[in-house]
Amino acid sequence: QEVSMKTSRFNETQIIAILKQGEAGLKVKDLCREHGISDATYYNWKAKYGGLEASDLNRLKETESELSKLKRMYADLALENRALKDLIEKKR
Repeated sequence: QEVSMKTSRFNETQIIAILKQGEAGLKVKDLCREHGISDATYYNWKAKYGGLEASDLNRLKETESELSKLKRMYADLALENRALKDLIEKKR
């Protein structure tokens, strides 16, 4: 059974813009009503994206992408290493 993550109606740039409105002094309940989100969503976004600028977001995405590639490379190398160790054990 496949578990699907709910995708947001808002992209990260829009989320940051909404959070900036909150930082500028708009009341959370008014922001939530205006954008059709719950206050729980607002606070989840704030925990994840609070204090980020759009340029930080790009750097974060690039870093996450690079980390993902490095994890795949590590997994491939670990698998190859295990196979070589198994081969050496069989030769003894």
